This record gives sequence, C-alpha cells and structure tokens, in this order.
Amino acid sequence: MLIIDFSKPFKISENQATNEFEQSVLDFIEYYLCHDKILVQTSGSTGEPKDLVLSKKNMQLSAKLTGNFLSLKKNNSALLCLPMSYIAGKMMVVRAIELKLKLYCIPPKIKLQIPDNYDFAAMTPAQCEASYSELGKIKKLIIGGAAVKFDLRKKLEKISTDCYETYGMTETITHIAMRKIGQDRSFKVLPQMEIKTGEKGNLHIKTPYSDNWLETNDLVEITNDGFDFFGRLDDVINSGGVKINPEKVENILKPYIRGEFVISSISDEDWGEKIVLVVEQNQEVNLFKFSELNLSKFEVPKEVIFLEKFPRTHSGKIQRKKIKEFLKP
Repeated sequence: MLIIDFSKPFKISENQATNEFEQSVLDFIEYYLCHDKILVQTSGSTGEPKDLVLSKKNMQLSAKLTGNFLSLKKNNSALLCLPMSYIAGKMMVVRAIELKLKLYCIPPKIKLQIPDNYDFAAMTPAQCEASYSELGKIKKLIIGGAAVKFDLRKKLEKISTDCYETYGMTETITHIAMRKIGQDRSFKVLPQMEIKTGEKGNLHIKTPYSDNWLETNDLVEITNDGFDFFGRLDDVINSGGVKINPEKVENILKPYIRGEFVISSISDEDWGEKIVLVVEQNQEVNLFKFSELNLSKFEVPKEVIFLEKFPRTHSGKIQRKKIKEFLKP
C-alpha cells in the first residue's frame, strides 16, 4: 500500500509505486506541486465528458472549506479509494496535501477491503453498498457521484460512521453542500457559497472560485439552512399536461421495491408521455399496490419494463437519458 504522510516534509522520489493506481497518484502529486493550473474531466453523467482547467488556488480553497466543515486536523488519516481519472480522486489527494493528512492509497474497486481504521474517506454509493461491512472502520465518510438511495441511507444510519451525502460537480470543484445522513433533511451549504433559484425552480450557485453564477438543471427548494434536492429539470415528465418529478415518485416507491429501478416514460397517444417503472433485472412488482400510495393518478406507473442492466457512469450513477432512449420504439 502506498502511504504518504503530508504532515512531514514530502519528496516524490522517496515514494515508489507498486501498481498502476499508485503510479497515477504519484503522477498527479508531482503535476499538482509543479503547476498552477490543473486539467480535469467531467464525469459525463449529464452529457458528454468535457475538459476543464481549474486553478490550484481554488482547489486549495475547496480543500480547506471541506476540512473546516468536517473538522479535519493535521495528522488525520485519509483513505484514497477513488480513481484519479476524475475530480473526486484528485481532490482527496489535494485535501491530504493542503490539510497535512496521512494518505493511504488502495486500488479503487466497488467492493473494498479496508485494511485499517481511518479518520476520513470519500466513496461512491455503489462502493458503500458493496463494502457496507467495512464502513465502520471510517470515522467520517463523504459520499458522492450519485444519489444515496433510500435503502442504503437507512443502512448507513445504523453504523457509527459519520456519513455525509454531498452535492456538487466538477465545475464547483466537488461539493458545495453536504447533509449528514440520519440527521439533516436538507443539504447544508458550505461557507463562501451562495445559492438561489431561477424561474423554473432550478438551483443557481455562486462559488468563491468564480465571479459568475452557475445555472444548474437541478430542481431544489431553498430552506433556512440550505436546500432540498428534488431531481433534474430535464428529467421532468409531462403526462397529460401534468409535470411529474420522477425522483419524487421514486422516493415514495423505494420501500416497496427491492432492487434498482427508475421512473421513466414512453410515448402515448392520449397522455403524450406515459409513466412507466423500469426495473433492473427481473423481479416481482405489484402495480396494484402503487395505486394505494400517496401518488396522483398521473404519477402511478402504468407499465413495468425490465432491463437486464442499467447504463451507468464510471461513478455508478444511473444514466436516465440512455434508458429513455432505449425505451423509444
């Protein structure tokens, strides 16, 4: 295992990689220390991946804001188990450098074997699900890259680890807000971040990294201490003239469906778009039961469609647009 103690004077030549992942970590550290601009790539979860150039100064500030929010201290141990391809892995290294943490690097797999106890780590929901029995070895865990599903959230509430669901994107240098699972209903915005909503109810963000407001396609409601997230504006379904938020419907259905599923739509002559339940792999689903739930007649799925495997991004986020394309006749 590659272990780098940034609380002490660091020399890249004193560290040797034993595998490709460790070499990617050392390569990034060397580049980061020698450059003021860092090239990163978006994940492609909302469109085609694209290259962005971030300033080191802003990445440093992002690391410090996270450290302050989570009360991370010098000499704390941090576990790196995310790939260096995207911003999440890169920022774990930046946090270790800037906060003077001791960084432990293990290859990024879905099912992790965590070798020891650590103060801090970052994972995707898929990693948390597959590695659930190992999570008790981590004191503070930030989770991003995809939404934390209902079943996983309930499981995370039962462990001693402080788990935080994050909201952010590559353009905002990872998260701008977090909510502690089992405690916070709303996402709490980090200091120096500003938020507002547009005419369509979508979130606008102003970070200390830019003078401009960033408009998102995410539907939110501003609260006293942050915001509630309801899904993406471009995922809204218009059925019979009624606009339906699929993630809202999914949250109601989650306790009644065991596996992965999404609410989507197919073309319909009478409704324009007809709500359908798309389920990963074949499992028994009782549509009649859904009519008894707190759903309007427009929100109740009219049909169940089974897919063997959902398309996902590298971070494990389900790609709704690709599913909808697949459902077209």
